[in-house]
Amino acid sequence: MTTMTPPPPIPLTILTGFLGSGKTTLLNRLLKDAALRDTVVIMNEFGEIGLDHLLVETVDEGMVLLSAGCLCCTVRGDLIATLEDLLRKRDNNRILPFKRVIIETTGLADPAPILHAVLYHPYLSMRYAVEGVVTVVDALNGAATLDAHREAVKQAAVAERIVITKTDLVEDKGSLDRLRERLHRLNPGAALLEADAPAEAVISGGLFGLDGKIADVAQWLKTEAVEEAERKSHAHQHGHHDHHGHDHHHHHDVNRHDEKIRAFCLTSDEPIRQGTLDMFLDLLRSSQGAKLLRVKGLVALAEDPEHPVVIHGVQHVVHVPAVLPRWPSDDRRSRIVFIVDDLERDTVEKLWNAFLGRPAVDEPDAAALSDNPLSLRR
Repeated sequence: MTTMTPPPPIPLTILTGFLGSGKTTLLNRLLKDAALRDTVVIMNEFGEIGLDHLLVETVDEGMVLLSAGCLCCTVRGDLIATLEDLLRKRDNNRILPFKRVIIETTGLADPAPILHAVLYHPYLSMRYAVEGVVTVVDALNGAATLDAHREAVKQAAVAERIVITKTDLVEDKGSLDRLRERLHRLNPGAALLEADAPAEAVISGGLFGLDGKIADVAQWLKTEAVEEAERKSHAHQHGHHDHHGHDHHHHHDVNRHDEKIRAFCLTSDEPIRQGTLDMFLDLLRSSQGAKLLRVKGLVALAEDPEHPVVIHGVQHVVHVPAVLPRWPSDDRRSRIVFIVDDLERDTVEKLWNAFLGRPAVDEPDAAALSDNPLSLRR
């Protein structure tokens, strides 16, 4: 009897950014690159963006072929239905065998529901592999947009790569430096790119490569950047910082939406039992799920420490872990990066230490766990 081998997952990238940030201009440039041939672009409506010069022909209702060899389609109501429909057409040879998918969100969109749609769905999670979130930020108006709109802050906070556009229009280079510094503090693990960066640097570079195989996890996690940002933040909070800096007043700015959004990394030198990891993640997402913007990690399991597992979660959803054939570097620590909204590191770390059996000065925060029927007591 012949065993059917499932096809490799199709890399999927979410392109987001606030209204007027330059997503359309960036997307136009990216689609002209040969690296993005055989790509499906999903957007809300064709009429909202200026791709007319790239259109070639109508392939099907709601679909057009672009001159770059890409397929463009609208989201007709349900994103899940659109993604499933694309797979059916691809599997039945009714459309070209596309190699990747880019979803362009509206300017006011929260990327989390889109990540949910792929990560949580039992079928889509096998056929599509989230390669990352790319967020476009306008250099001219980026700081004011972050001050005024919480959606823009969340878009930047969950990104793997942030593309800063319109830098050539900025006369005050100091303001551009301050924007970069602010974005780095908000999301220290994200790569900051210019609008003219190569297409592959913008779209790729996440967890999965074009062939559907797992790529450089270290690049995806960026734990070193997160840990360095934590050290600087700790030093700042305890008075060990340069008072001549130009951004210390931000902590007193009531318009700053990003003060409650933070990133931190938890580690373990010892392998972790599968059951312990599962219970930790289950209790954390059930008690704090709404505050978990992103959870990304690389974990050594006690049952098989030579083959680490990759964790990818969004709010209440944790994707089925992928198993790596080998460690991506000599660093074999388990490390999980959390990007959270209005959640203290201390709350998560106490829970982490409790499950790992580490001694703690204080007991886990009972108030944070009060809504959950599970207990840490055995």
